[in-house]
Amino acid sequence: MDQAIDHGAVDEILKSCGSNWNAGQVHGLLCSRLAVTGADGASHWFAQVLEDTDPNNALRGECEAVLDALCSETWRQLVERQSEFTLLLPGDDDSMLERTEAMAQWCEGFLHGLVSEKHSEDLKKRLSAEPLADIIKDMLHITRATIGDDDDDEGDENAITELMEYLRVAAQLTYEELADFRSPTETEKPDDSETLH
Repeated sequence: MDQAIDHGAVDEILKSCGSNWNAGQVHGLLCSRLAVTGADGASHWFAQVLEDTDPNNALRGECEAVLDALCSETWRQLVERQSEFTLLLPGDDDSMLERTEAMAQWCEGFLHGLVSEKHSEDLKKRLSAEPLADIIKDMLHITRATIGDDDDDEGDENAITELMEYLRVAAQLTYEELADFRSPTETEKPDDSETLH
């Protein structure tokens, strides 16, 4: 993720403008919405994240700008299939508890994005077949992830790193697996000058 788009900053601006979503959920939701419906998913995501916010809130414009930047950068990374694609999660300096909770929230958002849209029979079949079925099952487990109480900081750190890498690859794989499900125009990333609202 772009250094300017920081997990803590996104979390703070979402709370400030009254959104019920947190940063991890928002990015997970975005990744799955882009995978399923491309451009339509991006605009629906934007509306959903800001659904219960006050349009007259002084920070609403700043929040919209941050979400636009997050969407454009995430979409660019997914479309270009670059290894630089990263999840919007707390950094290494944050506690393992915060990072584990954010990772679980990211999975919640991702799974919500897969199941909250009206599903065609074709999409249902794709989500219930390999490899997407396994990804969904694994993410359900991760939503219940906790830190052990055995003081094995190194083991916990390694586990978090491995799970983050798995989720990064899983998000990219989901996007690629659903490529022919989206229409060609929906797979194109937005222009940096475009906004979603």
